Amino acid sequence: MGAYLSMIGQSFPGKPKFKTEDIPDLSGKVIIVTGANTGIGKETAKALLLRNAKVYIAARSQEKSEQAIKDLEKETGKTAVFLKLDLADLPSIKAAAEEFKSKETQLHVLFNNAGVMIPPVEQLTAQGYDLQFGTNVLGHFYFTKLLIPTLVETAKTTPEGKVRVITTSSSGHLFHGLDFATFKDSPKRKKLGTTRLYAQSKFGNIVFANELGRRYGDSIVSVSLNPGNIQSDLQRYTKGIQRTLILSILYPTPYGAVTQLWAGTSKEGLELNGKYAIPWARVGPARKDTADPQLGKELWEWLEEQVKDI
Repeated sequence: MGAYLSMIGQSFPGKPKFKTEDIPDLSGKVIIVTGANTGIGKETAKALLLRNAKVYIAARSQEKSEQAIKDLEKETGKTAVFLKLDLADLPSIKAAAEEFKSKETQLHVLFNNAGVMIPPVEQLTAQGYDLQFGTNVLGHFYFTKLLIPTLVETAKTTPEGKVRVITTSSSGHLFHGLDFATFKDSPKRKKLGTTRLYAQSKFGNIVFANELGRRYGDSIVSVSLNPGNIQSDLQRYTKGIQRTLILSILYPTPYGAVTQLWAGTSKEGLELNGKYAIPWARVGPARKDTADPQLGKELWEWLEEQVKDI
């Protein structure tokens, strides 16, 4: 019951106090937004471009990304850069990080924004992980890990000595913790079902973000967040009454960018390491067990093990 009440409390947050117009000038800042070819990520990229950031759209589909770049250019007068990234394929992630580092020596903000929600339970990543956990958690962990040296070096050049990694979770994290036996395909994973697998991945996002903040908090501000109930491509797998109910409580897509832009660009955001942000642009409660240091250590070590030979 507590999880449902918490979710309801975050579902109707009122009017945002932070607006995209409040974002400071970002001239000279290099920023990556994963999944920025559509939805919340695209709105995030738009706001960043309007404030003069150099924005990389990291996504799987070159065709969709190029169209998004054209759309954003018309709306902002600025041109984003495409970075091919398939978070469901570990070698693709490595190639993306290497491509980025061949072009840039600095990275001021990484928005781990991309995600997949409740796909058919049969779908797996290229390496056989549950598609949702493999994409949302393992994929973003590996991409972040490969970029940590660049992030740490960039922090040394900033006035505040900090850079930021902003990881998008969901109020869905309230409904399931971590079961390591379901991260890869198994009968137990299939029995868990796609909705609980989604919740697990969003729980994992917070645990990962908290552990990143513990390990690198001297130079990296790591924040996880609930972007709100937002209209986006995430709902593409919903059907029937479930779709009707979900769509009835959704806010327009631009609202979804507000909280992560606040965490990723505002002065207040520099004080949010290890925090969980909720709509709109405020700190709120996540499930208490997401903050367990032992669980964070165990998840980090498991993630490290998966990518050590890539």
